[in-house]
Amino acid sequence: MSADKKPDRRAFLRAAAAAAMGGGVWMAASPSADTWVWQIDPDKCTQCGRCATHCVLNPSAVKCVHATRICGYCDLCSGYLQPAAPALDTGAENELCPTAAITRRFVEEPYFAYYIDEELCIGCGKCVEGCGQFGNGSLHLQIKRDLCAHCNECAIAIDCPSDAIERVPLSRAYILKYEEDAEDGA
Repeated sequence: MSADKKPDRRAFLRAAAAAAMGGGVWMAASPSADTWVWQIDPDKCTQCGRCATHCVLNPSAVKCVHATRICGYCDLCSGYLQPAAPALDTGAENELCPTAAITRRFVEEPYFAYYIDEELCIGCGKCVEGCGQFGNGSLHLQIKRDLCAHCNECAIAIDCPSDAIERVPLSRAYILKYEEDAEDGA
């Protein structure tokens, strides 16, 4: 840093706190390679619905994630439409998501692109269950690191019947469905 440029307030306070406490404050404020985060293993998740109701946050830090690489983009999306939908349109009576967090945009006949609105998603897993039953499983649940309260003992993990929630190193955050296939280029 040049002599004519003063450090900003945040940098000054971090440096002062680190010096006073032996660096502990700086390490707590900055993520490191040793940071652990809560994540859902999509291959173990059974979409029980507890992520929506057992998280200490309201709405839950668990959100639906769309693995676009494996989506079929069809107009009969079982993660978007009710199983016995009277029509293939965006009417609320036809949609599976209780909060209308999934939207779709027409691409070309018969394809649609699907999007998740994280602010509306409550992590109930209804769309994930529908997608897994009749579709290719491109929808799955994941704990969003930027929303998570980073509880020392995750309330959802304690109640998860399939032990799908685990602490993983930050470098492995956002476990994806079919992660091995994605790494192989499949």
